[in-house]
Amino acid sequence: MSKKDKQEKALRKKEKSLRKKEEALAEPGALANSLVQASRSLRTLLSRALTRTGLYAGQDGVILALHEQDGLTTGQLAQALGVKPPTVTRTIGRMEAQGFLMRGEDAKDGRLSKVYLTDMGRSAVEAISASVVHCDRAAVAGLSGKEVKTLIRLLKTVDANLNSAGQAPEPTGKGEGSPG
Repeated sequence: MSKKDKQEKALRKKEKSLRKKEEALAEPGALANSLVQASRSLRTLLSRALTRTGLYAGQDGVILALHEQDGLTTGQLAQALGVKPPTVTRTIGRMEAQGFLMRGEDAKDGRLSKVYLTDMGRSAVEAISASVVHCDRAAVAGLSGKEVKTLIRLLKTVDANLNSAGQAPEPTGKGEGSPG
């Protein structure tokens, strides 16, 4: 096969791949709706599993973040969780009242307030991990190990694409295939 033939074959293969991608995205919102619904279903199942521990949706992330690094400021915790500080402040207040967390001064800088796990918070880590494992297994029931690895890889790619798209200027609606 000549170099030109190989190039033409590669071009046809790429065009076919692009056509298949466009066909898969022909229904507007199909990908976004599927991702959102799967995420909601997983979060609902996890929330149900966590209620046995006395935790509510979102509180598991706080405990796991503090398990990873105890003694974070509210701002650090908000950043680790990808939420706004006022949201974390309310959650910390609730979790403190439940006995999972406590606030205390920073040993080096008394002006800083840090959040720490209590014994009850530390004991919840194992229950959270068990709940996550249960939900993960439920989510991939019927998939092969290879399919699970592929799914995880693809979801990470989608996440990276969306994060980088969030940093790019938004499309104007004008350009290829758009009038005017």
